[in-house]
Amino acid sequence: MITRNVSKNPRTTRGDLVNDLQRAGTKVTKATISNTLRRQGLKSCSDRRVPLLKPVHVQARLKFAREHLDDPEEDWENVIWSDETKIELFGKNSTCRVWRRKNAELHPKNTIPTVKHGGGNIMLWGCFSAKGPGRLIRVNERMNGAMYREILSENLLPSARALKMKRGWVFQHDNDPKHTAWATKEWLRKKYFKVLEWPSQSPDLNPIENLWRELKICVAQRQPLNITALEEICMEEWAKIPATVCENLVKTYRKRLTSVIANKGYITKY
Repeated sequence: MITRNVSKNPRTTRGDLVNDLQRAGTKVTKATISNTLRRQGLKSCSDRRVPLLKPVHVQARLKFAREHLDDPEEDWENVIWSDETKIELFGKNSTCRVWRRKNAELHPKNTIPTVKHGGGNIMLWGCFSAKGPGRLIRVNERMNGAMYREILSENLLPSARALKMKRGWVFQHDNDPKHTAWATKEWLRKKYFKVLEWPSQSPDLNPIENLWRELKICVAQRQPLNITALEEICMEEWAKIPATVCENLVKTYRKRLTSVIANKGYITKY
């Protein structure tokens, strides 16, 4: 009964289960509930935050995965992946584990400084391919369509040249309104850039998200104390990303597609 109830509603609490069993004539403790679920391979975990997927998003993701499932690896190697991200000065990525003695939890060496409201942040635009990281730039103002086109104009083609992309390379960006605006589409068309058709609400299909995560961890470990230092460290750590890491992210791209199909279009572990 315990396992069945939890399978139907994973948010059921141990207290709910104790009450359900009590009404059924069985008296157990919360510890018994925990032990029973653990024996069944179930443990209490924090729920994950994922993009809201409507049926139209699920179908679009499935369509994308099925259409590209048999694309050769060389095709993905010829894609420039791009995205924007926000990095906070004192954000959630600033946590790490420390070795300490008992009652030494508040020693300065064992703590991470925090401030109210995050202490500020910076917005970054970056791109990469299987050959390595492309350009990374800070977005100093609130980005609009015109600014986005300016960023592409100044950084996309230089990145493609630096990465020595083959002729006919493909540009990937998501369906942010700035990216899908008519003026942006027209600009890309006039520049003869090929654009990868992209399903909305699909960060797990964009391997640059893995680079963002690693970048934020590396930056947090260096504990920048102000926005200027944060930007400098971001640039330094981005430049350090090995080409092999980028290559492996792209080389395993087919696994992302098979995961989407196996998960019936819903968000995957990537």
